[in-house]
Amino acid sequence: MKATLKIPSSLLQEVRSDLARPHAHAHERVGFITAGACWQVDGTLLVLAADYASVEDDHYEQNPRVGAAIGARAFRSALQTAYTSGKALLHVHSHGRKGMPNFSRVDLASGLQFVPGFFSTISKVPHGMLVLSDTHATGLVWCNADQPPHYFSRIVEVGAFLKTIGGRNEPL
Repeated sequence: MKATLKIPSSLLQEVRSDLARPHAHAHERVGFITAGACWQVDGTLLVLAADYASVEDDHYEQNPRVGAAIGARAFRSALQTAYTSGKALLHVHSHGRKGMPNFSRVDLASGLQFVPGFFSTISKVPHGMLVLSDTHATGLVWCNADQPPHYFSRIVEVGAFLKTIGGRNEPL
């Protein structure tokens, strides 16, 4: 399956800036992007990032085994926003540095658990997760809760110019 994520430069800058802020006890920050989605004539899933919601400071939980742990209140808030707008939901965090980022084992294990749960609230749109670096991105998208995710084959930053910042053509 081919899937493309397009994200406006201004939104990407907002997300990166927010995720770079320090937190009192978490080693990294997370947030959520809402997005529209449609199937193109050639069968490609097109996901269009629209808005970003930062996770509130008090929605982080202390967990020394992971860089950031968020609780049910953070997920409820993000799901409510996506439900109200009827949009897809993408969990996002950053690994910093330059170059193509990869999901850690913890990222993949936790994402495989929580992203399919998004479909119980918003069932008719795809959902996913995104990891950023300072220059690139890698993302996974689920079309439904019962099937495995696919990597976005293209992730495009949309500004004055289009800039491909990520993508993979391989199964998970």
